[in-house]
Amino acid sequence: MTTTERTRTYWLEHAWLGTHVEPDVALDVRDGRIAAVRTGVAAPPPGAEPLRGLTLPGLANAHSHAFHRALRGTVQVGSGTFWTWREVMYATADRLTPDTYRALARAVYAEMALAGITAVGEFHYVHHAPGGARYADPNAMGEALVEAAAEAGIRITLLDTCYLSAGFGQPPDGHQARFSDGTAEAWAERCSVLKERDHARIGAAVHSVRAVPARELATVARWAGERRAPLHVHLSEQTAENDACLHAHGCTPTRLLADHGVLGPRTTGVHNTHLTEDDIALLGTTGTGTCMCPTTERDLADGIGPAPALQRAGSPLSLGSDSHAVIDLFEEARAMELNERLRSRTRGHWTAAALLRAATGDGHAALGWEDAGSLTAGALADFTTIALDSVRTAGPLPRLGAETAVFAASAADVRHTVVGGRHVVRDGAHALVPDVPSELAAAVEALRG
Repeated sequence: MTTTERTRTYWLEHAWLGTHVEPDVALDVRDGRIAAVRTGVAAPPPGAEPLRGLTLPGLANAHSHAFHRALRGTVQVGSGTFWTWREVMYATADRLTPDTYRALARAVYAEMALAGITAVGEFHYVHHAPGGARYADPNAMGEALVEAAAEAGIRITLLDTCYLSAGFGQPPDGHQARFSDGTAEAWAERCSVLKERDHARIGAAVHSVRAVPARELATVARWAGERRAPLHVHLSEQTAENDACLHAHGCTPTRLLADHGVLGPRTTGVHNTHLTEDDIALLGTTGTGTCMCPTTERDLADGIGPAPALQRAGSPLSLGSDSHAVIDLFEEARAMELNERLRSRTRGHWTAAALLRAATGDGHAALGWEDAGSLTAGALADFTTIALDSVRTAGPLPRLGAETAVFAASAADVRHTVVGGRHVVRDGAHALVPDVPSELAAAVEALRG
């Protein structure tokens, strides 16, 4: 993504600079990074590319399961719970191959680019063939995702996920056999072969405390710690998981993770929905992050997590689209605030700027891309521009651009996405994947049972 090149200049009609919206900004870009940010540039300089609208740092989708995109519009039929939804999800996972996964992920990541997302954290646990047999390349499925991201033009943190059991003391069931490496040591041996690239970083994940036995947790934490890699974990998404953990270990999942060295500033708990006050304090004092996925959490009837309390305690917030019921980080940011309004019956729990930071800088940091997520000199030249003249965004004052982005805009308002200084989306069209809807339709159809 980053090759030696001449300086190119983008002229931004309006730019969100982290604390405020600034008009008339020129970004000089060299070798995939922002070389200079110049304000007060009243007109596009000669040779500069103008970006009309509001330009933001690229959005970071901190939690993704790419194959869940195949479920959109189908699992909403009828009633049920998270656990009945999971059976449908497993059936889709059964049909994945390296080729079909690459095709689907390429289209899903292209959809993300169209939504202004420049980096994705892929929580990847479908490692082997159905039944658990290894492919000739044991990382064929992970490599398919890394290649798909390159083809779609976005960055990826592959969060290779340890998944060893069906529940506390239970071996993997038939669906889960392809997720498991048998032991955490075998998991570590396999994922140690994965190589980082310009667009790809390798992290780790504990699927959940029910899927990784307590005696194996430290191995995963140690692997991530030795590499200073991101470590993510599904945490307290369901009350049933909390109850089972209490029965098996006499403590909450958060306490179990803390006791085995999983928590810390490079760790992110995903969902963090059903927490005790002690859990919240543990996450905050250890600097463990929280990734909220509001559109999935409401789609699966998970509940509303205590995001304000977590942030007050010291847990940085990021956002993810998780099951991809929708792919729209503006909606995720908006939903976090609006969910809290419904629960508390008060407004204004976060400023628009704080919600944008969760979707940009803090999300990138959770994925190990600390050099992305801001429009500052030295940062990776990853940014996105939304229209300020659509039916959703027309009217508000440009200086209120952060509020417009969070509370009015949608993914449909993204006009440009630039990654490493190069256009991936231009004027609302993907530059690398010519027909994203057709590719999505074909990839999903290939997985229908």
